[in-house]
Amino acid sequence: MAFSVQMPALGESVTEGTVTRWLKQVGDTVEVDEPLLEVSTDKVDTEIPSPAAGVLQKIVAQEDDTIEVGAELAVIGDGAADSGDQGGGDSGEDQDSEPEPEPEPEPQPEPEPEQESRPEPAREEQSSGSGGGGDGTPVTMPALGESVTEGTVTRWLKQVGDTVEVDEPLLEVSTDKVDTEIPSPVAGTVLEITANEDETVQVGGQLAVVGSGDAAPAEPRQEEPEPKPEPEPEPEPEPEPERAPKHEAKPEPKPEPKPEPRREAAQPAAAGSASSNGRSGDAPYVTPLVRKLAAEHDVDLSTVKGSGVGGRIRKQDVLAAAEAARQPAPAASSAPAKASAAPAPQADLRGKTEKMSRLRQTVSRRMVESLQTSAQLTQVVEVDVTRIAKLRSRAKSAFEQREGVKLTFLPFFAKATVEALKAHPKLNASINDETKEVTYHGAEHLGIAVDTERGLLSPAIHNAGDLSVAGLAHRIADLAERTRANKVTPDELFGATFTLTNLGSQGALFDTPIIPQPQVGILGVGLVVKRPVVLTDADGNDTIAIRSMAYLALTYDHRLIDGADAGRFLSTIKNRLQDGNFEGDLGL
Repeated sequence: MAFSVQMPALGESVTEGTVTRWLKQVGDTVEVDEPLLEVSTDKVDTEIPSPAAGVLQKIVAQEDDTIEVGAELAVIGDGAADSGDQGGGDSGEDQDSEPEPEPEPEPQPEPEPEQESRPEPAREEQSSGSGGGGDGTPVTMPALGESVTEGTVTRWLKQVGDTVEVDEPLLEVSTDKVDTEIPSPVAGTVLEITANEDETVQVGGQLAVVGSGDAAPAEPRQEEPEPKPEPEPEPEPEPEPERAPKHEAKPEPKPEPKPEPRREAAQPAAAGSASSNGRSGDAPYVTPLVRKLAAEHDVDLSTVKGSGVGGRIRKQDVLAAAEAARQPAPAASSAPAKASAAPAPQADLRGKTEKMSRLRQTVSRRMVESLQTSAQLTQVVEVDVTRIAKLRSRAKSAFEQREGVKLTFLPFFAKATVEALKAHPKLNASINDETKEVTYHGAEHLGIAVDTERGLLSPAIHNAGDLSVAGLAHRIADLAERTRANKVTPDELFGATFTLTNLGSQGALFDTPIIPQPQVGILGVGLVVKRPVVLTDADGNDTIAIRSMAYLALTYDHRLIDGADAGRFLSTIKNRLQDGNFEGDLGL
């Protein structure tokens, strides 16, 4: 029997997805829930698992193809069709007449009893587990953001009968704002799964039941069908370490899919770095259980590449890394893979045409919408920050030792900005086009533009008006680091009432930034440079002095803010910065 693999609904408003990479090739064997391919939408990047065990008979959607939700991606055949399909591809006519006497006696005595005897008990366990799930602990869909009301189950990491520890990931879910793993609230056995993959569940809705049910630990391990091409049942005692290298090793031997099982044991570390370097060079999310496991096996998590959604590190990845550390050969082979991965993205772009990433498409759409929605003007002033430069030079060493973060110019600009927002509430407002209403916010939630490998993101420092320069320095450093590592929460990516962007980080003097809707203003901070400036003393005498100067560029929405309003706002910031009285904020 053939199974159709279709594009799932990866969010309430998602209607299509783009195939970014096939993890399996035609002829490869797959297990239930084993990742088949990676897809990308404008809201999520995730893996699509196989709905059935068997052999990949046909790939319908090629890489970079955009597929509608519900459209076919591939075809999976069952065990009986595998041999027929593989033979029918090249020399099907020769084998069509002979398979009747030969394949029947061979698959039935060996492979079929293994496959049939295992899935049937597993199904019995599921039905019995479902019945006994009443006295277990329900696992519910958590609130994954302030405005998130539902989530879609993208992949189950555990099946009925599997044992789980506290905080061990049970499943992966996706919302329109975040992709994450849901951990188990208790230790025990998965008694029942109530939400299937691709099913959308309301916040608070039940996903599964975990309890102390009678589940045979050996039955959920469906590892033996995997080595079918080569009878090597050795990994049976340790199935989990084998899963991670198998999952990660697939992209490397694409031209030769059949020898893959042999390479798993020989090259787990090299395959891991090769498959994940393409995704992200940052450290992904780590659960407490994984951290504990890494400590027990003396594994440095910063060197581990995750196989979960968004590159998250899972238990199997840690065990695979621990196994690889005991083998010197793979460790040596992974070094050149990392070295060659760094320059590849820029070099590969020369003379190339490719589709925009989903994040870039989203940013592009929102920027155009912003320009089409509001009447945007940019006003620029120059500021003498010499006093701040001297204060920073004097205090930065002691500040870093005491606070644990570097003291840059940005926290000073942020402090002056939130103080000006309090004095000029028009700039700390938002416009609702539908109701024709203006909301003047009662708190200053400062967005900080962060440049990441995936694109520009602007997480928010909530209640920034309550923070000192030191507090802002901590929050800016923390948010920037976690944003680049893809660890920010959905609430942190939304809710800003005004945005600050550091144009000088790449040497720009000033720019004309675009307002993130529905905000009405964004302030760009240019590079601080030393240059000669004419100064006039109290007696009217002019002198030339070397001063630290910077440009401030304010883009504002002329529907609400007039040029005079923008000028007064910038003057407030300028006077505060030129005054340079921040000693109290630094504890001096």
